Amino acid sequence: MKTQIKQMLQLQQKLNDNTNGTGWESGVAKNGKEIDWNRCIYMETIELMDSFPWKHWKNVNQKVDIDNTKIELVDIWHFLLSKLLEESFKKDTKIEELIDNIFKHISYNGVKSDMNEIFKHCEKLIGFTINKNSCDILLNEFFYLCSMLSLNFDELYKIYLGKNVLNIFRQKNGYKSGNYIKIWNGVEDNIVMKEFLNNSNLNYTSLYNALSCEYLKIKSKHI
Repeated sequence: MKTQIKQMLQLQQKLNDNTNGTGWESGVAKNGKEIDWNRCIYMETIELMDSFPWKHWKNVNQKVDIDNTKIELVDIWHFLLSKLLEESFKKDTKIEELIDNIFKHISYNGVKSDMNEIFKHCEKLIGFTINKNSCDILLNEFFYLCSMLSLNFDELYKIYLGKNVLNIFRQKNGYKSGNYIKIWNGVEDNIVMKEFLNNSNLNYTSLYNALSCEYLKIKSKHI
């Protein structure tokens, strides 16, 4: 498990270096924009809540989008890893210490809860980030939500790797310029990526190639 944690930290560091520029740990991206990982976390948590039919005036009988809840949790994890890397850089924390700290917070109790209980913990996570609570508190709440939504560590790791590939693919295909097509045959590219992961034992390169082939088909429809 610690090896997987280390790999995810390394991949997140590389992704942030490529996307935000080296030195992003200072809190400013290469384009001069301020980076606020807390805001990123709570905005993704809101998107997680939108996977549930919580609106009393619309789609009241809609089913929970379980696949999307897991993708949103992984998105939160990307930003939480980034926050951890930033803080460890500022405190000059060794990578081994950071890995050990993440490891000790990983806990899965198999908690089964209804939407209202899950929302209570989503709102707690949002509150913690708004109030800029410590990473230890955020890690505890994050992994409790993972337990509530049946996202174990192995699946978190698997989807993280897939989403990391997708994020790099997006950047190389016009995501920042606004030219990237995010909806593929009526569903988000997130879902397509997860379907590839579920249907095959793909590695980093083969997943990237699978996304490229599918995207070529999508682009041809938009010409």
